Amino acid sequence: MTLLNKDMTLCISLSARPSNNGTRFHNHLYEALGLNWIYKAFAPTDLAQAIAGVRGLGIRGCAVSMPYKEEVIALVDRMDASASAIDSVNTIVNDGSVLTAHNTDYSAIAQLIERNALDPAASVLLRGSGGMAKATAAAFRDAGFARVTIVARNEENGRALADLYGFGWRADTDDATADVLVNVTPIGMAGGTEEHALAFSEEAVGAASVVFDVVALPAETPLIAAGRAAGKTVITGAEVATLQALEQFVLYTGIRPTAEQVREAEEFMRAGNA
Repeated sequence: MTLLNKDMTLCISLSARPSNNGTRFHNHLYEALGLNWIYKAFAPTDLAQAIAGVRGLGIRGCAVSMPYKEEVIALVDRMDASASAIDSVNTIVNDGSVLTAHNTDYSAIAQLIERNALDPAASVLLRGSGGMAKATAAAFRDAGFARVTIVARNEENGRALADLYGFGWRADTDDATADVLVNVTPIGMAGGTEEHALAFSEEAVGAASVVFDVVALPAETPLIAAGRAAGKTVITGAEVATLQALEQFVLYTGIRPTAEQVREAEEFMRAGNA
């Protein structure tokens, strides 16, 4: 790895519970492409001060994870269409102290819907109502899905998201079933209070055809494990992480790696969670 030096370009990520996914993915590509760059994950104690640091220190790029995807909007200078369309940010690019917000979550979800040939006629239970849930709901809406129900305990946020895209809302999963289950909450996330919990019941998993969990750490969440055990098509958060990180890399560097370079970076990223 390139030794730290004064000319090195820095990119960072901000998350309440940082993982090594982005760090390993980006740094592997920097080394493979001979770039004098480095990527570091942070858990900010003050989001406004952290973003001020991005601007004041000339940090080139900043990934934004839960729970900051909406809160950060007030702290940037410009909103790219990918972020303004859904009022959610997962990427900030710094051009001469001008901070532009983007969202690569949406494109990642959209690609996975297409790649897995999900049927737009299918019913969907989407659990969550935060910034990532907005990106996910928008991707399903734009892919032609109409039978979507937002599951969110916070009625105000849940109904607002459902109304935004013409979907239904319910407060909890209870005995609900659907063809496609999508978890966009921290349930099942390593280090959280519900890391061993299922976002949907075993009955719901058994009735579904597709189980999709955007939680990237661990790659094999309880929900994904349950889906595999039941023989369902599973889409993992690790897949989301790879696709959205690739688009971030392109935004930061202006370079699009080859498919082989991306595959190797993805393998290196996943090895860190083994």
